Formats: sequence, structure tokens, C-alpha cells
Amino acid sequence: MRSLAKKVQRFLVSEDGPTAVEYAVMLALIIIVCLTAISSLGTATSAQFDSITTELGNATSNAGAVAVTS
Repeated sequence: MRSLAKKVQRFLVSEDGPTAVEYAVMLALIIIVCLTAISSLGTATSAQFDSITTELGNATSNAGAVAVTS
């Protein structure tokens, strides 16, 4: 029983546990920031590709109309 009490006392005095928890929290926050940035970048990139696709579609249909009427 004394050995268990000493182990518990050593665990409570040790600072390894709280340090590991702090690192885990920091890692979780970094991951959240990275995922948010990637999501935002993906949305912006998708919107840009949609815009380019629309412009190319308009240019192609206008070029075809000019070629047909000429």
C-alpha cells in the first residue's frame, strides 16, 4: 500500500504529465488552424476554377458563334 501511495505522490509531483498535456493542446490548436486554412484555400481555389471554367465556356461559345456567322 505504501508503494502505491509513493507512486501516486511521485506522479502528482512530476511535471511530465502537464507538459505532455500542454503539447497536446498546442498540437490540437495547430491542427485546427491548418485545417481551417486548407478549407478556406480550397474554397477560394474552387471558386477561381469555376470562374475560369465559365469564362472559357463563354469564350468558346462566342468563338463558335463568330465562326458560324462569318
